[in-house]
Amino acid sequence: MSAGALALQGITRRFGDHTAVDDVSLEIAAGELLALVGASGSGKTTTLRIVAGYEIPDNGRVMLDGEDITALPPQKRGFGMVFQHYALFPHMSVEDNIAFGLEARGTPKAKRLERAKNALDSVGLGGAGKRGIQSLSGGEQQRVALARALVIEPQVLLLDEPLSNLDPTLRQTTRDELRAMLHRVGVSALFVTHDQEDAFAIADRIAVIRKGKLLQVGTPEELYNRPASLGVASFIGRATILPAEPAGERMALTIDGVRREFTVLRPEDQKVAGPRLYVVLRPDGLELLLAGADGAWPGEVATRRFAGSNAVYRVKMAGDVMMEVESSRMDVREGDRVSVGISREPVPLVGDV
Repeated sequence: MSAGALALQGITRRFGDHTAVDDVSLEIAAGELLALVGASGSGKTTTLRIVAGYEIPDNGRVMLDGEDITALPPQKRGFGMVFQHYALFPHMSVEDNIAFGLEARGTPKAKRLERAKNALDSVGLGGAGKRGIQSLSGGEQQRVALARALVIEPQVLLLDEPLSNLDPTLRQTTRDELRAMLHRVGVSALFVTHDQEDAFAIADRIAVIRKGKLLQVGTPEELYNRPASLGVASFIGRATILPAEPAGERMALTIDGVRREFTVLRPEDQKVAGPRLYVVLRPDGLELLLAGADGAWPGEVATRRFAGSNAVYRVKMAGDVMMEVESSRMDVREGDRVSVGISREPVPLVGDV
């Protein structure tokens, strides 16, 4: 299998007066796993359909290894596709489902069954070829759908919300399996999801899209620690985002009369746009302290959620500020007076544009 380098160049797609995808440029290196993340209506599925060839953009180009494939129909692109609902044929066996795409390409029966067997082995379902689709669990069906997409030896694999139908426990284990499988076969992959945890667990890089516009592309660590805008900071991870004021090279935040200064981490380009500046306080960058702790903001515990070795507290403060704090302390209860401090600097800084 030969992985291809995929590029979108200035892709725009309109439906009447609505611009679903607005001048999106994006590159996926050969063998890279890239997640396109956004809320419902953000344009991520339309972008995927343009890559697959089911939609033609009004402007822009789709490039594969430097060749313009914008006008090429889906069947000529040779891309593998895993649909949200898998689209498996219930009346066919597992191996016949996997071999279906090869049959449509005129591959002889013996050869396509051999390749179906190899594809099943690659996704950890060796020996399941004769089973019926209805006998499989949700996770097994997801693997069959992946094997069917991989059996045609695509240069690029496209996945549309590939884990959305799995229960939470199975979803967590399947994330790791899916990432390992995709890296093992070495295929370039673009998958769309609204679930940032899926994206964080699987992708090498993540592209955040909102209202058709691409907001930021980077590794999970870059998006979490250096969000490029208020929109990215609000969407990626959990955070309390509050307006702050410059204090020389630092920033300052005052709550209930308590002023705290701290160092900040700016986006990679060092430009923070907008008339107002905001600090992004992540739950794992805050600490829960005793009431009245020096230099910490006072508040009252509104809710407490057990999370294994830690607890997650939501602390209500003056001005209707609600901070979420992860802490190893288990002796604090709802209604307790506490203080919240910053345990990790620098703190991400974003503008309101």
